[in-house]
Amino acid sequence: MEEIKVMVADESHIKYVGTILQTIADAAKVRGTGIAKRSPEYVATKMKEAKAVIALQGDKFAGFSYIETWGNKHYVTTSGLIVHPDFRGLGLAKRIKNVTFTLARKRWPNAKIFSLTSGSAVMKMNTQLGYHPVTFADLTDDESFWKGCEGCVNHDVLVRTGQKYCICTAMLFDPEEHLPAKLPQEVIERINRIDGSNK
Repeated sequence: MEEIKVMVADESHIKYVGTILQTIADAAKVRGTGIAKRSPEYVATKMKEAKAVIALQGDKFAGFSYIETWGNKHYVTTSGLIVHPDFRGLGLAKRIKNVTFTLARKRWPNAKIFSLTSGSAVMKMNTQLGYHPVTFADLTDDESFWKGCEGCVNHDVLVRTGQKYCICTAMLFDPEEHLPAKLPQEVIERINRIDGSNK
């Protein structure tokens, strides 16, 4: 079997956006849980900005996740983690999560990284990376983040509780408690080029 490669996505991976979004939608239906919906343009932009991680076996899509910054880059989320059904049970989600997490740590070393999840597998991975369960009040107050929850089937719970809690568990990684992360040199060079062109 051909090796599954996990890498920081770029423009060449935009052709997978439709498959990624369909895989995420299908998984949400099967689990019966909510998921924040993202547009194809949003996901493509994440790839262009080196804020996404993709897993491929040759040309076949295997998995994906992306990162976003909030609250003037004081907070970062790793989101949209999905593994295609053909590749589940191989430890791929953990590999993607580790690369996404390392990418977030490299780009925003002082930011707090948080996750909202209803999945026990993601909670376990987060715990292994050093996240701790927290209240929603410990997360960003950036309204644009919370607006992303509007596409979730459980959004009414968030509204009814005044944004204090929902079905998801909030987890937070505080960088002050941990050592710096490492990325391959070619990824660091690409990030430096992207960050330099955005100034």
